[in-house]
Amino acid sequence: MRNVAAALMALAVSACAGGGIVPTSTPRPTVGEAGGTARGASPPQAPGVFRNPQVMRGSGLNRIIGLQAAALTDRFGTARIDLTEGDARKLQFVSEACVLDIYLYPLASGAEPVATHVEARERKSGGAVDRRGCVKAVEEAR
Repeated sequence: MRNVAAALMALAVSACAGGGIVPTSTPRPTVGEAGGTARGASPPQAPGVFRNPQVMRGSGLNRIIGLQAAALTDRFGTARIDLTEGDARKLQFVSEACVLDIYLYPLASGAEPVATHVEARERKSGGAVDRRGCVKAVEEAR
């Protein structure tokens, strides 16, 4: 009986020295590791699969929609943020009053990404603002 108690005590002490909980399942990869995706994100598409993007229509921004990144930076200056993920790209421009996010996607497989969607918000509060007014403010801030 003493041997059993001693063995149990040795197991308890060694479990404490192990440094933590032993996982009961294989850990899942996190963002940045092979095969990982962010919570709520769509899993990556198979290579060679192309999906047509939705293009913003009727927004009064027809002078922006369809432009490539070079034309946008010629118009608005250097982007504050320029992010690329896969074949998608986001350019962010700012004025004193607002932030302008322009999303670019290719319209055909292997094509150069073009502006397909524009969002604008107040710089300080993040509240919605008129997109066309923000475009004008960013152009003037250049």
